[in-house]
Amino acid sequence: MQKAKEIMSTPPVSIHEDKTLQDTIELLAKHRFSGLPVVDDEGKLVGIISDTDIIRYSEQTKVVPKANLSGWISPYANVSELASMQKGIENLHQTRVSEVMTKKVHTVNEETEASEIARLMNRRNINRIPVVDGKKKLVGIVTRADMVQCMAKM
Repeated sequence: MQKAKEIMSTPPVSIHEDKTLQDTIELLAKHRFSGLPVVDDEGKLVGIISDTDIIRYSEQTKVVPKANLSGWISPYANVSELASMQKGIENLHQTRVSEVMTKKVHTVNEETEASEIARLMNRRNINRIPVVDGKKKLVGIVTRADMVQCMAKM
């Protein structure tokens, strides 16, 4: 059975905990990712941030005003709601990743078998698992896509 070191994406794309949500959104869009590991100055894993975290935060801060069923801004949104949206977008430029990220992160090490990673993803309903060394430094990431590639090679 393959191990994490054989299937993980490396070097992992990550974001620093002091970056803004806007920086995160741009990085997610650039790489077409749905989440990123969050690291500190030493490259140690301190959290994970996903599009779900950002959407939840955006809803709480009213970045997107009343929407219709299509998910787009309703034609019935009033000017005050649009002004609120502008303030919300400005908020994304000021909010630090560390304020929104998920801090409890399930990790594996390079020697963890792919079958165990798959069980963890399934049991915890998670899409990505950071791979860390003994000092909690981020060395890679295993995504669901990596797992599919692994299964295809079996």
